[in-house]
Amino acid sequence: MLQPGCFLALIAAPIVLGATAVRAADSGIEFSDTLEQRLLACAACHGNQGEGIRRNEYYPRIAGKPAEYLYRQLASFRDGRRTYPLMVYFVRYSSDEYLREVATYYSKLQPPFPTPIPPSATKDVLAHGEALVRKGDPVKGIPACAACHGMALTGMLPGIPGLVGLDPNYLSAQIGAWQRGVRHADEPDCMAKIAAKLNGPDTSAITAYLATQPGAPSTGPVLDTKQKLPTACGSQPR
Repeated sequence: MLQPGCFLALIAAPIVLGATAVRAADSGIEFSDTLEQRLLACAACHGNQGEGIRRNEYYPRIAGKPAEYLYRQLASFRDGRRTYPLMVYFVRYSSDEYLREVATYYSKLQPPFPTPIPPSATKDVLAHGEALVRKGDPVKGIPACAACHGMALTGMLPGIPGLVGLDPNYLSAQIGAWQRGVRHADEPDCMAKIAAKLNGPDTSAITAYLATQPGAPSTGPVLDTKQKLPTACGSQPR
């Protein structure tokens, strides 16, 4: 496994060195200048196949998500719309072309999904989460998650991510980031508007329910059917 000091050289900017194996003078590690070699930097947190890793903290599954979505996230870290320091460090000097290459690579991977987390929430909480995920809350103006992320919750091409296979703490953190204005997406930022309408119990119920939902490697994002989304969304332009 590469040491952290080698990561930036591997992912931040591809260096054209040809197919010949190269020895990194400062590390003694032999490597070939291939995309797979550079993405060992990503594997340290996201897993060898982009399956995500759960330690004391949680690094999300990126495998099988739409390439356009993954590209937009990488570009957001580079351009300041997302601020996780390690990711900003990795992609700060990367070109659009290279970020799209990375995104396309991970979009094609299909590792197994983790075993759904046994629910610790009460039946009432899970029922509330299921209602919000499947039907939304018209009174509060909250659309159903499934209306954009698909009935199987595996996302929609070209730019909406899947929600299955993610840790509930990660999902809660992302909703909180939108609520605090820490995470941003292309305008109109539909998730920021939706997250602003969710209270604490809503968020806990949604994330608890999503954590119980299984996924299969063959279940990828659904095709863009040009269906009308419940709210305008910059990541899925019409």
